[in-house]
Amino acid sequence: MIVSPRHDRSGRYARPRCWAATAAVLCVSALAPLPLAAADAADPAQHVVPLSADERAAFGIELAAPELAGTALSRRYPGKVAVPNRQLRVVAAPQAGVIEALLVAEGERVEPGQVLAQLASPELVAVQSDYLEALTRLGLADSELAREQMLHREGITAERRVIEAQARRRELATMVDQHRQRLALAGLEPAAIEALAESRRLSSTLPVRTPIGGVVLEQMVDTGESVAASAPLYRVGELSPLWVEVHVPVDALKGVQVGGRVQLPALDVEGRIITVGRMVHGEDQGVLVRAEVSQGTADLRPGQFTEVQLRTGAGREGEDTKAAGAAAWRLPRAAVVRDGGDAYVFAAAEGGFRAVPVALLAEEDRTLVVQGDLSAADQVAVSGVVALKAAWLSGAGIPEGGG
Repeated sequence: MIVSPRHDRSGRYARPRCWAATAAVLCVSALAPLPLAAADAADPAQHVVPLSADERAAFGIELAAPELAGTALSRRYPGKVAVPNRQLRVVAAPQAGVIEALLVAEGERVEPGQVLAQLASPELVAVQSDYLEALTRLGLADSELAREQMLHREGITAERRVIEAQARRRELATMVDQHRQRLALAGLEPAAIEALAESRRLSSTLPVRTPIGGVVLEQMVDTGESVAASAPLYRVGELSPLWVEVHVPVDALKGVQVGGRVQLPALDVEGRIITVGRMVHGEDQGVLVRAEVSQGTADLRPGQFTEVQLRTGAGREGEDTKAAGAAAWRLPRAAVVRDGGDAYVFAAAEGGFRAVPVALLAEEDRTLVVQGDLSAADQVAVSGVVALKAAWLSGAGIPEGGG
């Protein structure tokens, strides 16, 4: 749009007016250089941009008060729900065999020691037979030792034969213990092993039990399937608490530390950071941040992806910011403009607006947390800021930067 000089009815020159809100920046460029209200013209941050009420309306400038920010929420990152390692077990077949029955399925709740499946195992018969044979030989060794001790007391046999009988008895007792351990590894409970020793009845059916309580997360076999020893049958996990794992960009880790809080905005759930990784993952240049969630886990499921925000303290002591020592404030994103590598907001002042330098602390979804010389009584421009920036740069006589 071309702005041409205009004259009023008296014939005097009148400065051009904006014909539409979208032409605000062009109108500013056609104005005569604006006077500087500050004494020091070397620092543009000290300049006041004079605007009348009509010009403010033409620019579409709206104001809002900065909100004091004690903490800041990061932008949203994708996080994955996982079961803590200590709460996860894979239930495997203790012996080779055939799956006779599967007694639970994926999604069911199970208790510690509950039977999950029944396995028909010929190898179990051999282990039981070896155990009973070792018990029989141990019984014979006990009898032989008792006989040798009696004969030695009567002076019939030498002490050497008693010592030899004791050695054979210890050897067989060790063998019995070994076979008992094999039965335990095969999945037999102590009571079942004692019952086997008393009844001497062999069985090929082996119950497979879960060592922990929780939820069946995965069923890996079907009924009638042949499986090898140690083949996985079920995956069982306790689902409270849960982990949420996030890959956070390296340049966004400032203020993230163990003990900090995270928020799952979609579920209104919070967690506590327990791990901040030391390795940068090559595929996304992110660092693992793991949080533990104890409340609201009923709405989370292992393997689920959810949005996560990291909560960090705003304006921590010792931070290297150009507005060190100032409070932290939350403002709409549109309120902050940039000139080169610096950031500014425009606070209402007498007769116009003053540019206030700020340091960016955190980027949230719709807001920014900044640190600068502001107060809760200030009114900051949150719309029409681009036009204000153009007027400010033009009046300050400095090159226009990015924004």
